[in-house]
Amino acid sequence: MSEPLLRVRNIETYYGPIMAIRGVTLDVPEGKIVTILGGNGAGKTTILKTICGAMDPQKGTVVFEGEEIQKRDPDWVARRGIAHVPEGREVFPFLSVLENLEMGAYTRKDRAAVRQDIEVVYGYFPVLKERSDQQAGYLSGGQQQMLAIGRALMARPRLMLLDEPSLGLSPILVKEIFDIVKRLNREQGVTMLLVEQNANMALLTGDHGYVLEVGRIVMEDTCANLMQSDDVREFYLGMKEQGVRGKRRWKRKKTWR
Repeated sequence: MSEPLLRVRNIETYYGPIMAIRGVTLDVPEGKIVTILGGNGAGKTTILKTICGAMDPQKGTVVFEGEEIQKRDPDWVARRGIAHVPEGREVFPFLSVLENLEMGAYTRKDRAAVRQDIEVVYGYFPVLKERSDQQAGYLSGGQQQMLAIGRALMARPRLMLLDEPSLGLSPILVKEIFDIVKRLNREQGVTMLLVEQNANMALLTGDHGYVLEVGRIVMEDTCANLMQSDDVREFYLGMKEQGVRGKRRWKRKKTWR
């Protein structure tokens, strides 16, 4: 079996004295979409911040393409081939759409290829081409999410970290965004690590999934199998099984208490 593109092993990350990530281990195979499910405060965003270098783990390792990258500066990690699309989009509001895309290619020197890649982004997101001269702060939420993904794509990443791309969007826009995520994976070969509260869309999009609760991985399987799990259906897909009463919590992987 080939080595995963990204290997995370037993990471522990803290906010001050509070442990946010408790021994998380996961793999992201090259060319796949891996999703992490979990509610607010489960630690999903902290995992992505630890991978991209925005936060340093106290323990554990993050290995990308066979090299340990934990505790590296975010700029170094980005140049290594990991692009982060943060929660809440965080575009540069006073720069134009085009300037935002150019910022995504700041690590590159191949200017002619950059221009070609801008046209590739416009092909996936035609509305960005229509608004290329408009300040990003005046875009709608869905358009800003498209711009954030397009900006990350401009770095030609090997791995894209997507943090809650559905946040605050209408169901129609959510479907459009996830359809494009699948196309980028299939057509551009970008490996994805997706964290998401919209479990249904995440599981329909991903290949393999992890369930996170209170900083721990409590379940993992293929997304197809997770979709059929009674526990996931009840607690994340809103499909409560007959005869189940009360709120239970995860105990260990694939078990409950």
